[in-house]
Amino acid sequence: MGEQTKNMRWLVRPARLLLLPFLILNFAPSAYSQARPSVFLEDLTWTELRDEIGAGKTTIIVPIGGTEQNGPAMALGKHNRRVKLLSERIAVSLGNALVAPVIAYVPEGNLSPPSGHLRFPGTIGVPEAAFETILEYAARSFKLHGFKDIVFLGDHGGYQANEKNVANKLNREWASSNVRAHAVTQYYDAAQIDFARILRSQGFTPSEIGTHAGLSDTSLMLALDPSLVREDRLSSGAKFGSADGVYGDPSKASARLGMLGVDAIVSQTVAAVKSAASQR
Repeated sequence: MGEQTKNMRWLVRPARLLLLPFLILNFAPSAYSQARPSVFLEDLTWTELRDEIGAGKTTIIVPIGGTEQNGPAMALGKHNRRVKLLSERIAVSLGNALVAPVIAYVPEGNLSPPSGHLRFPGTIGVPEAAFETILEYAARSFKLHGFKDIVFLGDHGGYQANEKNVANKLNREWASSNVRAHAVTQYYDAAQIDFARILRSQGFTPSEIGTHAGLSDTSLMLALDPSLVREDRLSSGAKFGSADGVYGDPSKASARLGMLGVDAIVSQTVAAVKSAASQR
């Protein structure tokens, strides 16, 4: 029995060694986030936040996502996850910024009869007036606590005008103060226009790049958080179309292509925020 036990131990040991890389990859924090203190407001205590503002971190990024269908191969939380991770990179690049919690409930069209993405299960829509009120009072809260530049970054095209409405309203009211709200629509333009231009330079057609859940959308998600992409469905050979909520061809998406978009979005948004703040 002693010899049998010894043999079993030798069999179990290699199995443990094989599991070790899996455990490291799946439970270790990402290197990007681990290498620096968190810029997310919700990770801080109130005293830590007070001290950060006092030390000069007076820009707050308000990331705006949306919960909506993204085709059969990408999760409903695409916008929320993407804008959070991109906002983190933008805040780190700025050096004087923190990131507010993501706003995940946004206008998505009509409920009755359902229109747009609301035709698909999982999409959540709120009235435009309610959405603008949330943005307005989030900004008022940040002003109260000492932030000077309140930056709206919207990952979805349907509410870009609402961001501007709120920023304009607050800036008229705050004209005599040193606080400003900024609807930085260059963030969305970089994702939709500039990234599409980059992909065309790589040889892809507009119909492949698409406007929703296609090549560009899926590549960005693969670069930022591939766990939200069902890669087995992309490689199955299935062709998705508008009936599936897909406008474009996600089958050729890759993290390498997505990083080209990430770099463009971050660099152009950082420049736009700096420009807006300099005019405050």
